[in-house]
Amino acid sequence: MDAIETLVERARRSGRRYFEFLRVPSMSAGVYVLPAAGIDGQSPHREDEVYHVVRGRATFMHRGSDRPVGPGDVLFVPAHDPHRFHSIEEELVMLVVFAPAETPPPPTESRDGPGGRAREPEA
Repeated sequence: MDAIETLVERARRSGRRYFEFLRVPSMSAGVYVLPAAGIDGQSPHREDEVYHVVRGRATFMHRGSDRPVGPGDVLFVPAHDPHRFHSIEEELVMLVVFAPAETPPPPTESRDGPGGRAREPEA
């Protein structure tokens, strides 16, 4: 497995904010990188989701409540729940795990975040 910073660099090279690095039927995982003052444009997912904040600071909105998040925080979001990060004070780097593996959004739906995934070709 790659170190988190290597995965963050791969996300940057892909030109996407989300970079998936693991996929098996029961789960998928990626890194999600949001710049300071950036916009989290993701939509609710069809899978349960766990975020682990590696670094950065922001506010997390879920179920009508806001809470500050920072390094070490772990967040759980049930499938279909609207949620987003906002008021991003410093670059936010997160490890994201979906269970089961995340399904792509419908062709008519656009996502900038988990769901709008980038992957490097398998070698």
